[in-house]
Amino acid sequence: MSRKVAVIVGSLREGSYNRKLAKALTEVAPEGLEFDFVEIGDLPLYNPDLDEGTPPEPWSRFRSQMTSAEAVLFVTPEYNRGLPAAVKNALDVGSRPYGDSIWDGKPTAVVTGSPGGPGGFGANHQLRQSMVFLNMHPLQQPEAYIGNIMKLISEDGEVQNEDTKKFLGTIMSAFAELIEKHG
Repeated sequence: MSRKVAVIVGSLREGSYNRKLAKALTEVAPEGLEFDFVEIGDLPLYNPDLDEGTPPEPWSRFRSQMTSAEAVLFVTPEYNRGLPAAVKNALDVGSRPYGDSIWDGKPTAVVTGSPGGPGGFGANHQLRQSMVFLNMHPLQQPEAYIGNIMKLISEDGEVQNEDTKKFLGTIMSAFAELIEKHG
């Protein structure tokens, strides 16, 4: 049985290394996972007033796509030691209207990538804080902070060495196990 996994990439940049990292992760995932890249760049900033009546179309599209997903893979950079605004906005849009959160009970994995050494540690943990409140089930181990990403993934998205590819496979195997546990 195939499991539907939504992939949310925190970088909106066209040539994003985190988007390349997300693609690399999906390529080394075990069989049985079906990936859907869900775009978040067009979501208007969350405003409760917009949820009264008919919400903006991008919110409705996003909520619908996420409702059909059984799990979520977040792949994101870190901006100024924190989470990109687009990811936080997606969390807020998906958590409302109150009582209809699309996040509730979903297994999740967080992988952060950065050109610097810490690999997005701050963004990774900031995202995990929201997950606790949203009743998501984040993958605990292995933790995934991919530092020096520009040396590990080429411009065309190829993983540059076998150790990195093996680690990405380890992450995805553990994530698949988590999905089965909570599925």
